[in-house]
Amino acid sequence: MKTKLFAALLPVALWGCSFDTHNDVNVKPIEIKPIHITIDVNVKVDRALDDFFDDVDNAKKAKAADAEKAKTAEAAKAANAEKAKTAEPATK
Repeated sequence: MKTKLFAALLPVALWGCSFDTHNDVNVKPIEIKPIHITIDVNVKVDRALDDFFDDVDNAKKAKAADAEKAKTAEAAKAANAEKAKTAEPATK
């Protein structure tokens, strides 16, 4: 029985395999557009400003340091003057 069924289905199976299938795929061309990139070059300007303001800041720091040295020198002179005033009566 199995062989008769196989013999009957074999021509049908071979006939089904004989069909030619064809697939069409439409590929549209890809359009490549140029890319425009805008980069702001602020690094050079920032560095120039930093350098300029560093000079200004350094000048302010130097001026403050000079003022501090002057205050320290005045305080030392005042202390020496006080010592000299207190030392004078003892020697006379």
